Amino acid sequence: MNIPAHTTQSAQSKLRRFTLMLSGEDVLEGQSQSSQPPQGLPHERFLLGERVPIATVLLLGQSSVAVNPEQTIACLQPVHLHATRDHLILMNQNQIDLTESESSQFLKAALPLLEEDFQGPVLFHDKQYWFIAAGPFSSLATHSIDQAHGRNIDWWMPRDSDEEGIAKRWRKLQNEIQMLWHIDPTNEAREQRGLPNINSLWISGIGKLNDVRAPKSFTEAKRIYGEHPILQGLAKYCDIPCSHNLQTITTDTLAGVFAWLDQPEPIWPVLCKALSQKHLDEFLLIDFQHGKVRERVFTAKDIFLKSWVFWKKPKLRTWNEIIST
Repeated sequence: MNIPAHTTQSAQSKLRRFTLMLSGEDVLEGQSQSSQPPQGLPHERFLLGERVPIATVLLLGQSSVAVNPEQTIACLQPVHLHATRDHLILMNQNQIDLTESESSQFLKAALPLLEEDFQGPVLFHDKQYWFIAAGPFSSLATHSIDQAHGRNIDWWMPRDSDEEGIAKRWRKLQNEIQMLWHIDPTNEAREQRGLPNINSLWISGIGKLNDVRAPKSFTEAKRIYGEHPILQGLAKYCDIPCSHNLQTITTDTLAGVFAWLDQPEPIWPVLCKALSQKHLDEFLLIDFQHGKVRERVFTAKDIFLKSWVFWKKPKLRTWNEIIST
């Protein structure tokens, strides 16, 4: 029997679905040092689109600043570059223990240079992120700290895209700020406390709100759960409630949720119970096998291990068994 398209769509829209996205990693094997690394981690590209406008989404989520959807925004982050014998490695933000006061002091020292080269003011800042209209640097191809940390930065430094000389201009500004911070008393105080000095400024996430291309699985969600600041901005952009309080997730509040969790295993028993008790029709798992988007749907019958011994109660699959399916 042929089912009208509108009937099928209506049935799908009424499905009680919980969507869970896992973080993805770059697949860099086989790429030469001369090739251009991918812009954005797989989950960043999935959530935001191929232009990966992280900066403007972060700004929207972390501030009350009115963001012009056509304005190109850059994200600046004070960082520590760790010197090895033959190259520099970018340390992640959670490794440098930067305080709000220290970040403000570093910004104050660098502000005249930033405003001169970017040709505009800093729009908003907190201890990890400084936001500014990208201006002359709008065409830079960049990579987030989440993508570049722990790696030789030579391959991840900003590069020219459609206009030559912009990356060189950025490196000049970056070097000037590095020299300023090298003699800054804030760094001296950090070193006395045994903390890594703040010796460079990282630029990334360049783009505008009109570059955002959120996936259907996100835009159709009723609620968003997760702690990553990208989620808060994207949820605000899509006008969807967002929470990082996972304690509020119960078997009867899972339907219509899109979640991005760093540690998803603890929620698996709640999911199993919701599927078994018919609070949910299905569970959509989004991961990034070999860097590519993979979407799998699980229903109540999929959460049990198949057994030929019919008189025994079926055994629930573990979370590791589900993700390795």
